[in-house]
Amino acid sequence: MRLALAQLEIEAAAVDSNVDRAVAAIERAAGNGADCVALPEIFDVGYFAFDAYARNAEPLGGETHRRISAAAAEHGVSVLAGTVVEDLAASADAGESVPAEEGYANTAVLFDSDGERRLVYRKRHLFGYDSAEAELLVPGEDLQTAEISGHTVGVTTCYDLRFPEQYRQLVDSGVTLVLVPSAWPYPRVEHWKLLPRARAVENLVYVGAVNGSATFDDAALVGRSRVYDPWGTTLASSDDDPTIVYADCDPERVEAVRTEFPALKDRR
Repeated sequence: MRLALAQLEIEAAAVDSNVDRAVAAIERAAGNGADCVALPEIFDVGYFAFDAYARNAEPLGGETHRRISAAAAEHGVSVLAGTVVEDLAASADAGESVPAEEGYANTAVLFDSDGERRLVYRKRHLFGYDSAEAELLVPGEDLQTAEISGHTVGVTTCYDLRFPEQYRQLVDSGVTLVLVPSAWPYPRVEHWKLLPRARAVENLVYVGAVNGSATFDDAALVGRSRVYDPWGTTLASSDDDPTIVYADCDPERVEAVRTEFPALKDRR
């Protein structure tokens, strides 16, 4: 799999412009040979635009998802539609399984290269420190996986990186690649570089952590999207400017590393 992490410029509450940039990045990445494109956390509204969450929330299959799904199908690539703010009541009305009958969730959707939905992940761990996320959103419950380009793919979101037990659950589900859409801010740059790498090393999986490039009224994102292999080797990384990061992720490499260094078999 050729993985592309689209480190997008994100403007607060500028949904149309933000989604336009996402669609353009999908086209560009596909043109450069990507098999899978991952977008950042709340790439449509902007993570720190908390006052815009409710008025821009959409159900699963809403306009943002329709545009990303169409782009995936048009260009023949799988796309992780970062996360968006999901209107749970509207999703429930559409017959979707939701963790609550009302409220909003921080929701990632993985589309395959036909534009079909393969995975839904609602962020489990909601950030409360210096953030309104935990007040505004409902945590998710499920940990789904999907088969994409030879990989068993799982998704976690940003703050989830600080909870390693969630990654063990994914390992037990057979994942070989974890995608981590994020909106990681300054000043915690060293944490951002450390935690995805640690999750890769301790679980012997690929980790692709995609961040945004944005400045809000009281926060700025660190960018620095990166891909780690199952040894924790950095395959690709960026600075904090908008860009697309590419890395080749061989699913057979995961089994080879786990055979050479079978630490997961020693769990008790």
